[in-house]
Amino acid sequence: MARYDKGHRDATRRHIIDVASAQFRESGIAAVGLAGIMSEAGLTNGAFYTHFESKEDLVRAVLLDALERREQRHKGNLANGIALETTIRDYLSPRHRDHAETGCPTAALASEIARHPKTTRDAFTAKMSDIIALMAAQMPDGSAAERRRRAMSVYATMVGALQLSRAVSDKQLSEEILENAVKAALTLANGR
Repeated sequence: MARYDKGHRDATRRHIIDVASAQFRESGIAAVGLAGIMSEAGLTNGAFYTHFESKEDLVRAVLLDALERREQRHKGNLANGIALETTIRDYLSPRHRDHAETGCPTAALASEIARHPKTTRDAFTAKMSDIIALMAAQMPDGSAAERRRRAMSVYATMVGALQLSRAVSDKQLSEEILENAVKAALTLANGR
């Protein structure tokens, strides 16, 4: 039996999550098989079950990890005084549109997550709620309830616009969707 350095198991789990995360966001959860994930990770199929109970367990791990990273980005923006406008413009950019594999898991996977078990949807819901709260904290004026309502509207606008901009085949229309969504999200964020 081979002995591995301390931390090898955690590093291997992290690597599987990273590979699966990119594949899920680029191709969709249903289209990605465990064999393809493990092959790209350079591991055997049998090694998967050392780290995860099932594909659904991996899906939850990927969602939690990707949303945690996005949440940390929002926390960093808040701590560093980066305006919500910067977040909105970065999110609704051609670069983000063109790189689903490294982009927002909500925009890439929301329609699929809706068909997953409650435990997966609950994990998604909790993280999404945290992100909305951070966005609300960046909004000017209004009560906490009003800022939260606006943050939900901004987030929904951003996610929906990114999904539409990726789905259309007309590049000019895609650009227009992004540009107009930036304007709409900023209007919502500022309470106008």
